[in-house]
Amino acid sequence: MNKSERVFEIFSQICQVPRPSKHEEKISRWLQTWAAEHGIECVADEAMNVIMRVPATPGYEDHEGVILQAHMDMVCEKNGDVSHDFMNDPIETYIDGEWLKAKGTTLGGDDGIGISMALAAITDPELQHPAIECLFTVDEETGLTGAMKLQNGMLQSKRLINLDSEDDGQIFIGCAGGIDTLAKMHYEPVNRTSSIVQSSIAIRLSVSGLMGGHSGDDINKGRANANQLIVWFLARIWPQTEIQLASIHGGNLRNAIAREAQAVITIPMAYKEQIRIEWNHFVAQMEGVFGEVEKDMRLELETTDMPETFIPADKAYRLIMALCECPHGMIAMSREMPGLVETSTNLASIKMKQEPSSLPFMGEELCSIGLPVAVRRTLSGLGSYIEINTSQRSSKEPSKHHLKWAVEQALSLACDEVTHGDGYPGWAPNPNSPLLEVVKKAYMDLFKAEPKVLAIHAGLECGLFLEKYPYLDMVSIGPQMYGVHSPQERLSIPSTERCYNWLCQTLRSL
Repeated sequence: MNKSERVFEIFSQICQVPRPSKHEEKISRWLQTWAAEHGIECVADEAMNVIMRVPATPGYEDHEGVILQAHMDMVCEKNGDVSHDFMNDPIETYIDGEWLKAKGTTLGGDDGIGISMALAAITDPELQHPAIECLFTVDEETGLTGAMKLQNGMLQSKRLINLDSEDDGQIFIGCAGGIDTLAKMHYEPVNRTSSIVQSSIAIRLSVSGLMGGHSGDDINKGRANANQLIVWFLARIWPQTEIQLASIHGGNLRNAIAREAQAVITIPMAYKEQIRIEWNHFVAQMEGVFGEVEKDMRLELETTDMPETFIPADKAYRLIMALCECPHGMIAMSREMPGLVETSTNLASIKMKQEPSSLPFMGEELCSIGLPVAVRRTLSGLGSYIEINTSQRSSKEPSKHHLKWAVEQALSLACDEVTHGDGYPGWAPNPNSPLLEVVKKAYMDLFKAEPKVLAIHAGLECGLFLEKYPYLDMVSIGPQMYGVHSPQERLSIPSTERCYNWLCQTLRSL
């Protein structure tokens, strides 16, 4: 068997194990079982992080050890017409030329292929290497929880190779820090009236077919954000007629650029043809702006059933204006590292939600006793609300916080609750890293070319590792992937072969 075939064999097994972020129980158990079957020392901590340890091969006993690190969870995105349960269903993969893809869902190469390369390396009977620790963390994609909860003293080595990068022939030695901003707009739904039914028409606006992608790696590639497109059109037509907003939702995960969005509105019957004209103009303009990048973009307008409830008109208007003001995309480029995005933000998702009931009586019963709206919502827990998820990234810590405050100010135009996550630190580049020199030399010995040394705008767990293990010497590598965090995710088979050979050459050289 070709050495890299073992990598794909392991990855195929991993694809059978559901592993959404925050639900890594199955993959954590699978890894522990796998280690036991191969006679490898293995421990799992309270967060479900898994650490495997293998001793040095003969002749490498006095060489300093190394950590191979990857994360267990995957971003779970699927096309709207695909039926897939990420909690239970395996990922269906197929080969398309030189690419490994999934059928209508994310592939999970980010970072299942990193795990696969590490497991292949530590079970290769012919590979010479120093002592290796494999660290597989949970919840990298939605909160970096595994890295945050990793206890001091769990790791023994002073060198770490992160296997979570997605660019062939590149070594990353730094990354951006990030923070999430979450906003909520509570409201009491307004019931439809007979006058609305008689004088208005309901219309569904939808955006689909966008590329989406990673909110760090792809934020500067000129891709459209489905949430923005819906909001831009609503803001454009709002002053021209009496609009009622029944629903709006789009996007999914905070670290993925929104690919799909929908809104249902009502307008006066007399405005029916005019809105179609406005929509056609808008579609033509968006095709002019994004057409070269978004080849499969679909913007559709259709009549639909009359909704039962609506968002109050004043709150709906403030919501649309706030979303228009909310920044999205690349904010600044790095002056220190040309070509690197320094600061960005992602308008990730807009979701309509209902607070769960905590009392045995319902909101309607509370209405009958004449309590104020705010008190009713507090007591019943049944308030409707719209939740807006955004994420900010920057390699400059002050810029990250300035941007989160700008997002907060914009969303506060409509939202009564805006909160920020704990965030995570960036990873400052160390161009004088001894490990970097070994990894560079290994690449040049194999491929007779010099790899690029870069920082990445996406977040990696390395910054958090440094907080607990400040002595760590780290680099990040990985095979070529495109479309990560979207159903267009694809993994280069030849690049994976090259990257695994590079990893093995590095381990021999340490």
